[in-house]
Amino acid sequence: LPPILSRSWGNQSRPHELEFTLLGFAHVPTLRPMLAALFLVIFLITLLGNAIIVMLTSLDPGLRSPMYFFLRQLALVELCFSLDVAPRLLVTLLWPGRGVSPTGCALQMLLVLSCVTSECLLLTIMAWDRFLAICRPLRYGAIMSPRLCHLLAATCWLAGVPVALVLTIWLFSFPFCGPRGVRHFLCDIAPLLSLVCADTRVFEASVFVATVLIMIIPFCLIVTSYTKILSAVLWMRSASGRHKALSTCASHLIVVILFYGTTGIIHLRPKASYSPENKQVVSLSYTMVTPMLNPLIYSLRNKEVKVALERVFIQRRCTCTS
Repeated sequence: LPPILSRSWGNQSRPHELEFTLLGFAHVPTLRPMLAALFLVIFLITLLGNAIIVMLTSLDPGLRSPMYFFLRQLALVELCFSLDVAPRLLVTLLWPGRGVSPTGCALQMLLVLSCVTSECLLLTIMAWDRFLAICRPLRYGAIMSPRLCHLLAATCWLAGVPVALVLTIWLFSFPFCGPRGVRHFLCDIAPLLSLVCADTRVFEASVFVATVLIMIIPFCLIVTSYTKILSAVLWMRSASGRHKALSTCASHLIVVILFYGTTGIIHLRPKASYSPENKQVVSLSYTMVTPMLNPLIYSLRNKEVKVALERVFIQRRCTCTS
């Protein structure tokens, strides 16, 4: 834990009072066991689906294009996201009232912010990749070189760390007053901010600026890319060519709508309109449901992924029988 975080609790004498308590779904105590079972199933499906995407795009020679390289990066981000959120959520449901140390809470918030940033940037790069493939097909191979793909992937993974680190350290440097009951199932900015007894206007303005840079600008770039793609598709003479171009973009568009539709509601709402119960339901969409749906969307709507999956299973089957 950074020194500035440690100083916030350094003068306290009873360590257990320093812990936060996640109160996720405390308003429906009778549904906790059923919700825990449901979220466990979602978690396992998420791990399996994204692991299959990573395996297929790594092993199958037919999935070596930049599009599938970035799809593998997206699946890895979803795995990190789920591993950060789901276990803590299950613990909160099965053992209500169990405390979370400031270090653990800060670490979860840091990883959540980093994963959200990485996913925003990855979705933007994937839209740009589709734009080049459809609108600049002759130059696509020269532009999207393996070196550039790895550089873009590294940027997506690392770009969010400084912002997440600054916001996490800044928030945990504020004094927290009264009972540290976090009305959420994860350590996020809004529920933690409601526990702060200090002037946070500068911090909230900084969070809004960071949200614009991380979410709004990439979203505008995605819209611009797809506007140009749609314009290029409409000029295509071949109906099969239009269908193929649109089908390669459909899965990505669905994922973009799911991700931005939920994260935008959460992170662009002002603090005054913050409703813990509603926020928990919406947060489930991008922390649990979207990571589970992404591999299903890409596999069910993508013939190449389905063919690769069949090919890998056939190869494994032949290896086992021989």
